[in-house]
This record gives sequence, C-alpha cells and structure tokens, in this order.
Amino acid sequence: MTVRDASTRWTGDLQTGSGLTTLDSSGTAQFAVTFPQRIGEPEGTTSPEELIAAAHSACFSMALSGGLTRGGTPPTSLTVSAEVEIDRVDGALQITAVRLSVDGVVPGISSEEFAAAAAEAKAGCPVSKALAGVPSITVEATLLEG
Repeated sequence: MTVRDASTRWTGDLQTGSGLTTLDSSGTAQFAVTFPQRIGEPEGTTSPEELIAAAHSACFSMALSGGLTRGGTPPTSLTVSAEVEIDRVDGALQITAVRLSVDGVVPGISSEEFAAAAAEAKAGCPVSKALAGVPSITVEATLLEG
C-alpha cells in the first residue's frame, strides 16, 4: 500500500483568512490558498480545484502512457491539460465538470485508436475513479504528427 499526504494550515475566517497547503510526502511545494481567490481570480494562490486538475492530468498521463505501451504503441510524448469547473449548485460549491485534453505523438496508431485509448485511460485512471461523482468528465484526444 502506498500513502501520500498533504496538509493545510488555515488562519482566520473564510472570507479574510488564508491557508498554506504543503505537499508533505514529497516536501516539494507549498501553496497559498484563500477562499476569495478560489472562486475568483487566482492572484498567485491555488485552489483545491487546481490541485485536483494537476493530480488528474498527471494520473491520466500515466494511465494513457501505460495503456498505449501495453497495446504495443508506446507514446513519444503526451501533453495533458485538465480543467476543473466549480459552481454553486443548490447554494453549495460543487465540482460540476472536468475536461481533459491530450495531444499525443504516438507512432503506429490511428486517431480513432488514440481516442479509444484516451477514453479507456480516463475510465481506468484512479483520479477519474475518485471523481466519479462529478456530473461530467470528458476527454478530447488529438493525435499529432511526430
């Protein structure tokens, strides 16, 4: 079993307070967080949704690379972006959509096969599975010439 952890130290109330989120397992980064910037312009702070987008893009990249490799067509490169949308639903904040986009250079595969591999990776990615309650998770796959 593998465990990764992070922590946030929050000071103050929701509207005027702030936090510092630390990637404890790796010790590689600390991120400032505030509520006004979470739902507005980032202004140099991150948000839980941006961190989820980072996690999802990394996880999906690995899942797609692994699937393509197992299928005999390892990728030369994959560039994945993830957008996580947050909105108010019934007065409460909710993640309403995740949009994955991948551009890939994969010799020996068609655009249709690449799109199918991307869909399979989305379904099998542990972060996608963790986000199963999100109403919409989509993936757009573009095969580039290498």
